[in-house]
Amino acid sequence: MKIFVYIDHFKGETQATSWEALGLAKSFGATTALVFGSGVDDVAKAALEYGADDVLVADDSALLDFRAETYASTLSAIASSRTPDLILFPTTTRTRELAAMSAVDLNTNVITDATAIEVNGDSIVVTRPIYEGKLFEKVTASAKPQFITLRGRAFPKPERMTGKSGTITKVEAKADALTTVEGYSVADVGVSLNDAGVIVSGGRGVSNNPSLQPPAGLDDKQAEIWRAHQGFKLVGELASTLGGAVGASRAAVDGGYIPYSNQVGQTGKVVAPDLYIACGISGAIQHLAGIRSAKMVVAINKDPDAPIFKVARYGVVGDLFQIVPALTEAFKKKLGK
Repeated sequence: MKIFVYIDHFKGETQATSWEALGLAKSFGATTALVFGSGVDDVAKAALEYGADDVLVADDSALLDFRAETYASTLSAIASSRTPDLILFPTTTRTRELAAMSAVDLNTNVITDATAIEVNGDSIVVTRPIYEGKLFEKVTASAKPQFITLRGRAFPKPERMTGKSGTITKVEAKADALTTVEGYSVADVGVSLNDAGVIVSGGRGVSNNPSLQPPAGLDDKQAEIWRAHQGFKLVGELASTLGGAVGASRAAVDGGYIPYSNQVGQTGKVVAPDLYIACGISGAIQHLAGIRSAKMVVAINKDPDAPIFKVARYGVVGDLFQIVPALTEAFKKKLGK
């Protein structure tokens, strides 16, 4: 079986799930990594060190910024000429779009969010969550190449073998596109939610601290957002102490407390940390769907009947503005910070 793995990166910063995909592919046999971009020699070398047998590199200034048109055209051309049986992708916003567009070009299909894969001869059976993670289904497809995106942290990351070498082959990039990138800004979100082993999230409750007096001149909504920002400072300090990422519920994002890039849930990011601490989050269905793969959930909420407690290993009923700072101080002492 001929297997390709697409290595997703942003300006040379590789998504850790790409290495997880590479490790999985290697368990099935020889694996070729695909690296697209401009000036991506370091990414290609890293792919070899994480286990790729060889690397196909499309290095062109037209691929400096991600555009689905150019990337999908390049991927489709490579797949057409080299006929892999399977192409694995980490599940990211970019790869969902890329895999879908290329699959249309090649008249094949995409199976998303795989949490397990079995290969029996030419048959590939994929396990993936359905119904907001309440059930799992096993699916397969007969079209080739089969495109599969992998859920982050569902597979182990291989050890890096520093200095490992292999063949790096340059391939043609398809530069024609109807769109151009005029510019963008990069949000500073700290530790990536997709890769984080620890996530501390805040919900609407982070704005409910009546003891805080907002600056004069703010209307009610502005005062609410100001209080929420103070609450998220506590959430962020706990996350920083644990070396983790800051998340948020949809209610917090919709309230304007924190950017969408921090949203955890079915309509945000589906995460799988070792530890998930929910602060002031009641536990709406879409949020619970996004944290079902977390190994341990700790919930802090004043409402003892909040749905979040049904999925939490440990629950603390109380005021997050007292509990979160106390947790932070306790962890600082424990970790020697």
